[in-house]
Amino acid sequence: MSHPGFRRRLGGTVAAAGLLAAVLAGVGSAAPAGPVVPHRACSTPTAHHAACLALVDADARGKALSPSGLAAADLHPYQAADLQSAYDLPSDLLGARQTIAIVDAFDDPNAEADLAEYRRTNGLPACDADFPCFRKVNQRGESTPPPADAGWAVEISLDLDMASAACPNCQLLLVEADDTSTTSLAAAVDTAVALGADVVSNSYGANEYSTELAELAAHFDHPGTAIVASSGDSGFGVSVPAALSTVVAVGGTTLYQDSSSRGWGEQAWAGSGSGCSAYVTKPSWQKDRLCRKRTVADVAAVANPSTPVAVYDTYGSTGWIAVGGTSAAAPLVAGVIALAGNLDTAALPAYPYAHAAGLRDVTTGANGTCGGSYLCTATKGYDGPTGLGTPHGIGAF
Repeated sequence: MSHPGFRRRLGGTVAAAGLLAAVLAGVGSAAPAGPVVPHRACSTPTAHHAACLALVDADARGKALSPSGLAAADLHPYQAADLQSAYDLPSDLLGARQTIAIVDAFDDPNAEADLAEYRRTNGLPACDADFPCFRKVNQRGESTPPPADAGWAVEISLDLDMASAACPNCQLLLVEADDTSTTSLAAAVDTAVALGADVVSNSYGANEYSTELAELAAHFDHPGTAIVASSGDSGFGVSVPAALSTVVAVGGTTLYQDSSSRGWGEQAWAGSGSGCSAYVTKPSWQKDRLCRKRTVADVAAVANPSTPVAVYDTYGSTGWIAVGGTSAAAPLVAGVIALAGNLDTAALPAYPYAHAAGLRDVTTGANGTCGGSYLCTATKGYDGPTGLGTPHGIGAF
């Protein structure tokens, strides 16, 4: 199933944070990037509302392409086997009895059927009567879905596919919030935990606001359940829920094939969210020097829409599409955490800080302008865009 790395290349440099060019620009000559103009799957949020963080490659959007058709169009998005290879995941062996909850807004009417096609194409176990690995509920745990939305359907397909790629033996629980308000999404997180989720993935973000701790903190604090969130797709800057200190904040990288012994290389992606929270107290397990409060991110994975992942979606799209954003990284890391199955003893998100040897340090690339500091520039050890690094198996979780 493995496809070669994304082939389009672009010589370029990181632009200022917040500019679309910064999200798209290459971060170094070694890494492939492309003249991609991605389509944001979801609209810009208003105050106290979240946007999904999926970025759809504009060259693929609206085309009914198979994986081979994507390759013929000079698009080589990564399939499950590629991601398992890049991050040394024991996906075939582990993950049984673990449940990954995917929390998103609105309904994807085709979620189950689209997930089935992704899993079939990638040779992953089918979610059927013998392995009932998919369930969908609303934010109250009921079967009646909220209104459907094509943009969030792309996000839902991306999340389900990435969780499946990392942990095909895990069960998937899709919890659909009534709307994009942070309070509705927080309620959906509570429902996911109440229904037995071991890991909860949140691929969305809202601008920080002064009452975020009072409104959200308790809903994202469930000892014994790992909660993961995307760090953002607009470069240097912090969003919630990723800023909360009970959440594993997942940044983004450019992932590409190379001639190293690993066979893959990574750089910080220009769109990866990072920085200092305005409101969240610094946790004891973070020791970086420039943030008096919580620093984002903790870890990272593939997110650049120029080195995208393959996703199957038929409600917001017409089949196979190439997608990026930290929306891809968060559910992928959620799957890695589920593979580790260490939730009885692991105090996430602190655990990776004591087990950084289980991560690959990312030392090149940047996501904006911050005086060249580690807050927006990848460097040896901890940095904002990629945190402690990317998964090298499951040892860090």
